[in-house]
Amino acid sequence: MLDVNGLFKAFGGKPALRDVSFKLERGEIYGLLGHNGAGKSTSLGIILGMVEPDQGEVFIDGISVQKSRGKALRKVGAIFEAPAFYDYMSGWENLKILMGYSGGFDEKAAREVIERVGLTKRVGSKVRTYSHGMRQRLALAQALLPEPELLLLDEPTDGLDPEGIKWFREFILGLRKERGMTVLFNSHLLSEVELMCDRVAILREGQRVFEGSVTSFREDIPVYRASLDPWPQAVSAIEGLGGSVISEGKISLPASVDPSLAVENLVKAGVRVREFARVRRSLEDVYMEILNGKGSPN
Repeated sequence: MLDVNGLFKAFGGKPALRDVSFKLERGEIYGLLGHNGAGKSTSLGIILGMVEPDQGEVFIDGISVQKSRGKALRKVGAIFEAPAFYDYMSGWENLKILMGYSGGFDEKAAREVIERVGLTKRVGSKVRTYSHGMRQRLALAQALLPEPELLLLDEPTDGLDPEGIKWFREFILGLRKERGMTVLFNSHLLSEVELMCDRVAILREGQRVFEGSVTSFREDIPVYRASLDPWPQAVSAIEGLGGSVISEGKISLPASVDPSLAVENLVKAGVRVREFARVRRSLEDVYMEILNGKGSPN
């Protein structure tokens, strides 16, 4: 459904993207992760045809965004950066105007989408009276009105309370189940990404340094929660076994290393071991390993 192929982009001579590629299959939910400045928003901007790449090309359902932007984006709905509305108008009036810009307003479809996102009771109110969560729902309604097959979301849960985040997660999963929607989004909420996504890619300094399915990374490298003192000596012993530190109190070891051998080596190194227990490897663990330079591009 989406093929991002060899993107390069620099701003003022500073590289923002360096050979970034990834593909989304139809009906897949895909997370794009990375620290601020890693290239996530630049990638989305190029996919939407709002930023011109220095090299590379994006295809949506086989149609080049760079060569046929209008045709390619007919299948796309998006929330990109902070959604902007006319605060002095109602939600309904905003949708009429904004949809008019892109080819017409279908009142019946609009009412169905507004009901779906839970704004029916407030769509007639001025947008200036909306909470942040209601603005996000209005933005989602706007993104869904073209009846897209591909949904692109830039930090869609940013600033939402836990209830709003849960609603968003269930809504997106429902869209995929009911309509086979393909979704690409970036987010800093790694726990939510792990709950929603089939696959993720991590960008670091404009390069894709990891791509994999959410289920595959959970068991491939054993992770342990460890209470060790003194910590500097523990780190040295762990690295001597080929392991690495994810964060203080959490380590990874090669699958070939028996944990009892690790504990024995730690004790021999003069480290007090108060706790050493296997835990499930999470997306946060993978992310921290990559950002700490433990991961390698793939």
